[in-house]
Amino acid sequence: MTECNQSSFGFEAFGGREIVARFDGGTISSDGGALLLRQVDKRLNLLPRLAQCFLDGRNQDLIEHSVLAMLSQRVYGLALGYADLNDHEQLRKDPLFGVLAGRSEMAEPLAGKSTLNRMELGRGVKDRYKKITFWKEAMDELLVKVFLESYEQAPGEIVLDVDTTDLPLHGKQEGRFFHGYYDGYCYLPLYVFCGEHILCARLREANHDAAFGSLTEIQRMVAQIRVAWPETKIILRGDSGFCRNELMSWCEANRVDYVFGLARNQRLRKIIGQQMWEATQEWHRTGKPARVFTEFDYQTRRRRRAGGTARVAWR
Repeated sequence: MTECNQSSFGFEAFGGREIVARFDGGTISSDGGALLLRQVDKRLNLLPRLAQCFLDGRNQDLIEHSVLAMLSQRVYGLALGYADLNDHEQLRKDPLFGVLAGRSEMAEPLAGKSTLNRMELGRGVKDRYKKITFWKEAMDELLVKVFLESYEQAPGEIVLDVDTTDLPLHGKQEGRFFHGYYDGYCYLPLYVFCGEHILCARLREANHDAAFGSLTEIQRMVAQIRVAWPETKIILRGDSGFCRNELMSWCEANRVDYVFGLARNQRLRKIIGQQMWEATQEWHRTGKPARVFTEFDYQTRRRRRAGGTARVAWR
């Protein structure tokens, strides 16, 4: 039997350059962009501050992988598309991930999937196997603090967008519920953004109203923002899922303006009937989607000013 042991292959030259394929190029990574992320993190000092939000109940004389190294390994893995902990059985030996995790030399592999799992699912120092837990309040404060640091000076106005979306589940995870709107089993996390900055990400089960827990989060964030920017105007914006009297009443009592959607109903249809007709006529005339705006008083438990948009578009 013929044995093929050729070590290089020649290809057609490109101009004056010789093109040769070989197998002795050493360890190669396609994740070089992570080095740019590392430079960003060094500038923001984000991962070291995130590591300070964790409580490490392990015997420090016996540990091999610090919380900061494991967090770096996991966060960079997520940023590069390695969502599954099983991916780290190979990534833990990758020299590039060694650099990302702060290892000057890769004499020993990084943390494996089981070690990372114990960090992610740690319940506290009393647990025999999972002795790493996190300080939730510190993480919440860090997200808002990073947002505040992104401004050189206090802005005159900011808009906080509150929203929720589905996080589909494909197994029998704990807290699994069916959600009729999304037509599937999912979690229903709550998010608060300001522009491109995320100020809150709270995982929730799907058997709650969209606004569930949002008031507590808004109160916490507004209080922290007002300490740094006492004169900044704050506007809260959300869809009809957050149009709740409790949330609106708190905003009115605490100098927070708000813009919430109203769920469509027959009473609203009647109020904006004229605008719907005008939008329809505009659509017939131009053949393009049309919008007509109006405003009016709308009262349920209390009278509030409302705006209406009549939209007509071909579908």
